[in-house]
Amino acid sequence: MRAMPRARVRLRRHPRASAVAATLLMTVIPAALGVVGVVPAVPASADSVGLPVVRSVLAEDDTCAVASGKKAEAEPWTMGVLGASRARPLSQGAGTTVAVVDTGVAKAAPALSGRVSALGAAGEDCVGHGTFAAGLIAAEPGGDGGPAGLAPKARILAVRGTDERGVTTASQVAEAIRQAADEGVSVIYVAVALDGGKAQLTDAVAYASGKDALVVAPAAPDALPRNTEPAPWYWPAAAPGALSVTDYGPDGGRPTNAPVVSGVDLAAPGDVVVSIGPKGSGHFIGSGASFAAAHVAGAAAQVRARYPELTAAQVSRRLTEAAYPASPPRLDPYAALTAVLTDARGAAPKQQRAVLPPPPSTQPRTRALVIAGVGGALVLLVAAGAVVIPRGRARNWRPAGS
Repeated sequence: MRAMPRARVRLRRHPRASAVAATLLMTVIPAALGVVGVVPAVPASADSVGLPVVRSVLAEDDTCAVASGKKAEAEPWTMGVLGASRARPLSQGAGTTVAVVDTGVAKAAPALSGRVSALGAAGEDCVGHGTFAAGLIAAEPGGDGGPAGLAPKARILAVRGTDERGVTTASQVAEAIRQAADEGVSVIYVAVALDGGKAQLTDAVAYASGKDALVVAPAAPDALPRNTEPAPWYWPAAAPGALSVTDYGPDGGRPTNAPVVSGVDLAAPGDVVVSIGPKGSGHFIGSGASFAAAHVAGAAAQVRARYPELTAAQVSRRLTEAAYPASPPRLDPYAALTAVLTDARGAAPKQQRAVLPPPPSTQPRTRALVIAGVGGALVLLVAAGAVVIPRGRARNWRPAGS
């Protein structure tokens, strides 16, 4: 599997993302819509907000992410669409641990304070992508109404699946998944989508499933190198047992140049979303299927906390079957926490044996024939008597010819 290039990749999203998209993220779309509808008017205060864009890979001349000086003071549109205010009172992920296989997660991030543990050097995040994703999963709500995760009581295990600048290989990701599974986590979020490494990553997902950990991964990369066509499948999302996730934006659709793949299990908000950075209390903006997968990982932590008896496969089924019906189904955390699912299946109707009436008795027919025969004989006798008796009397009963 080749490493992802260090050259800059084109963002697949809208130009001027830090300014135009920031206005969209401040809009709260009611959860009652089920799917995203027309975006209401943007508050005037949002017009001046320009959040820095989070990166997934640093180019050779890029420096580590610095603290953002901007904050999103209103709830992002993603939380309204997901019905977070209805789902969080039912479960906040307490007692669960979500492994974040990414560029690392900054232990110092205020919104995750005290809830991040790390393997090796994964407690530092030069790129910022892993901390951003962890915020979507488990950031603590702030008093300013800014972004919070779906499972703000869940713990985060940082497992680096890339080098410190975000470049990765299939073997690195596979090893990170195995390490996370060995730590006994409930959910494993994987940020990358690779066009190779099928055998390694399929084995890693199977290993995690054997440890009862649910692997959640983006169905396609957030961005592609210039002049590159999307692959038909990306790993580990395409591996059996993994939950494959794609993204949509505030208008309910995806950008025309977004990578399109098959075999997606769920869709979740992923375009123009806002979350935390590795330093300070400011916010960043990002777009891509990796952030949609982070929302699904947060919902999975909610379900695992509310239903600890469920296996990873049963949690995956609950998330997909309770989702809003669309193509692919759209994540609905509240429904996943409240839906009544049953494993009972209706029995196939048994084919009934045909019941034939018994053959008619032959006795009535025999009796009727006897009666008819006797009656006929009597009639003949009477008829014969009517002819013979008068003649006999006329001849005094003498024989004929005498």
